[in-house]
Formats: sequence, C-alpha cells, structure tokens
Amino acid sequence: MNQETVHHAEESSDKKTKITLFFTAFILLISAIVIFISTDSEPVAKSEARKFGATYMTMNNPYFDVLNESIKEAVEANGDFLITRDPLQNQEKQNQQIMEMIDEGVVAIFLNPVDWKTVRPALLACHEAGIPVFNIDTSVFDTQYVVTQIMSDNYNAGVQCANDIIDKTDGANIVILDDPDTNSIYERIQGFMDTLEGHEEYKIVAQREAGGELEVAMDVMDEIIKERIPFDIVMGGNDPTALGALAAIQANHMEKEVSIYGVDGSPDGKSMIQEGLIKGTSSQKPSVIGKIATETAYKYLNGETIEDYIVVPVTLVTKENLPAFDIDGWE
Repeated sequence: MNQETVHHAEESSDKKTKITLFFTAFILLISAIVIFISTDSEPVAKSEARKFGATYMTMNNPYFDVLNESIKEAVEANGDFLITRDPLQNQEKQNQQIMEMIDEGVVAIFLNPVDWKTVRPALLACHEAGIPVFNIDTSVFDTQYVVTQIMSDNYNAGVQCANDIIDKTDGANIVILDDPDTNSIYERIQGFMDTLEGHEEYKIVAQREAGGELEVAMDVMDEIIKERIPFDIVMGGNDPTALGALAAIQANHMEKEVSIYGVDGSPDGKSMIQEGLIKGTSSQKPSVIGKIATETAYKYLNGETIEDYIVVPVTLVTKENLPAFDIDGWE
C-alpha cells in the first residue's frame, strides 16, 4: 500500500466517524426533546362528561317517557349524561331526589314538579347551590328560582276542547276530572271552564280530583256513576285521566251515551278516537319540549341570554283531522 492509498483510507475513515457522530448527536437531540415534552410541558386537559338531572312527577305515564328520552338523547349527543328520578307522585320524595342530585354534582336539573307549590324547598336548595333549574311541562309557583319554563299551551288545550263541545252539541251535563296540584292540568281545566262561562246550556255537574293517572280516574269515575249523577260529557285533565274514565264508563256499559275529552295526543288517546270511544284530545309535543329544554340549558350554560317563558303550541285531535296525525306516535 503506497502513501497516497493510506492517505485516502484515513480520509474515508474520518468521514465515516464524522457521519456517525452527527447521527448520534441528532438522535440524542431528538431524545432530549421527547423527554422535555413528556416531563416539562403541561398535559392537554381532557374535557369530562357533565352530569344533568331530571325528575318528573311520575314515570307512570308514557308522555314522560317520551319527554325524558328526548332530553337524554340531546344530552348524550353533547357527550354528557342524564340521571332520571321518578318520585311516584310524592313531592317530599321528589324534593329529596333533587337534594341528592345536588350532592351528586349535576350541572343543571330538568324539573317537572309533583306539586307546584311544595317543591319550593328543593328550588331554594338549587338556588343556594348555584344549580340552574329548567322547569318543564308544568309550572312551579316560585318562578324566580327557575331559569326558564318550557310549557305546552295548557290553557289553550282546555279552550280547544270546550270549543269543540260547543260546536258539536246544543248543551250538556259535564263531569270534570282534574288535579289542582298539577299546574298544567289546572290551567287546562281553567281554559275549559272559562270558555264555557256564559253558556248556561252547559252545566258542570261534578268536578273531582283524579290525580292525573288512569287507575285513580277509573275509580273516581266509577264513584260518580254509582252516585247516579246524570252526565253526557267527561273532560279529563290529561289522556290517562280520559282513558281511566273510559274504562269505568265501559264497565258500566255507558260508552254510547258519553263523550270524553282529554289532553296529550297520546297514541292510546288517538287510538280511542279512531275507535269512536273518545271525542278529542289536545295534542302536546313532548319530544319538542325535551329538545327545546335541552337546547335552552346548553345555551344558558354557555352564557347566552334565554327567554323566561317558552310556549309550545297544542292542536286538538278529533276524528275529523285524525288522518293528519301519527296514531302510533307522539307529536
């Protein structure tokens, strides 16, 4: 090997050494950056799912199942979740459920009260805890403790039933099955009675509390029949009440003599209209109410200004316009 060859070999060796050192330094630099990022930089905060609460006067009514499902779907679509409680028509129990929701850390509560006045302790507790309450379907008395109210046009529902009776009859003896502690039913009956005021040919021969439930209404209606009170129209505060009255009337073989009205527009109510056993039901929109309530809650939590009172229109369903409605579903 001559001197020139040795010289080239040394140059080649030095070049390889430099390349090796360069890559080694590069790898060490990358490793240092990775270590710096993993140890010294702040981790990206991952948003946690928020918890919402909902409590209704009872879940023994398909209307509230539909309303709750609408809210649940909208909440879950936002990556959050909903806990639902059934107080079984017991306001003391509902108040306790709301206290528990506060302890569980809910960010908001959707409330349909059992009793619009005695729900007050729960409203005060929410107010003190800074938990916003969204009042749905039936009003609370102390509206200053709720963010907003999202309601059907309950008064007009009663007006619609009364106007249909006036249009189709020359007079009647009427039984009213109400529930004065439930403000939505109270407003429906008030609208019904106000519309009949001044029409002396229409007489209220009995007005009884029926709890807004089928079984209770059936027993109350049966008692009225046994008292031999003459009547030819029944106005129920909701569809379960109307259906309970129908069951008692059918048991006493009076269905051909009596016209029955309700409020809800439930599949069962519309089915009975189709069968000719109920004359009309003013249709509510529980899915719409649930959707509006959830949208309103998120707007409020995002700092947006919202309305104090939101009214959802109702439509009277009778045999004449029944084909325009989905008999098997809710509006």
